[in-house]
Amino acid sequence: MRNLDDLQPESPQQGFQFPGVFEITALGNATADLANKVPAILDGIGLTVLAGSTRTRPSREGNYLAVSVSFTCPTREKYDAAHAALRADPDIRWTL
Repeated sequence: MRNLDDLQPESPQQGFQFPGVFEITALGNATADLANKVPAILDGIGLTVLAGSTRTRPSREGNYLAVSVSFTCPTREKYDAAHAALRADPDIRWTL
């Protein structure tokens, strides 16, 4: 099995290109005000969330909420830091 870090795009048009605009989705407790918390966490690590890009979707039972935002990201390290910062919050269960 190949290491994911060793995978390279076959052409420059494939794969993540930095700097760029990316979308991230955080799923967590519906009562945790994630629509405000997710952009604040990303802002706290120096990433810029695009105005008007926040979307929410509740789970069928209403216990969880998915929050998606678009943000500008200069490097792969910052992209990975975004996922890590969101996952470190106790109200966020997963990121995509």
